[in-house]
Amino acid sequence: MSEDKRSIELTRIAENHYRATAPSGASIEFGRGEGLMTPVELLLAAVAGCSSIDVDTVTSRHTEPTRFDVSAQADKIDEDGASRVDNVHLDFNLDFPDDEDGRKADARVEKLVGLSHDKYCTVSRTVEHPTNVNFSIHRA
Repeated sequence: MSEDKRSIELTRIAENHYRATAPSGASIEFGRGEGLMTPVELLLAAVAGCSSIDVDTVTSRHTEPTRFDVSAQADKIDEDGASRVDNVHLDFNLDFPDDEDGRKADARVEKLVGLSHDKYCTVSRTVEHPTNVNFSIHRA
């Protein structure tokens, strides 16, 4: 097992409004309120995005898709006041040009989605496996 650390920094912008910033400087704002994705929606976006990158990277070597849309859904579960999501489902809606390269790309989709799920998508594999989450608190 290799160790390759990943990180973000989170800053409060306002009540229930936060900005996560990656070491690269890329950032996204989220929270609770109008115009903001919730953390659960970000989790679904991360699962869909991770698998989309896996599929897109390979199929785009053949041709550009004419449609590449992925939706993600999950059931929110309440277990005696403790909430989580379960039954995460991705729905890939993909189309490629009706030519030789498009047919090559299309022929690979099913296998690529399976490989993403079983091996390559760090996000969905993390959600599916027990993952340690620890907290520490620091005060000025």
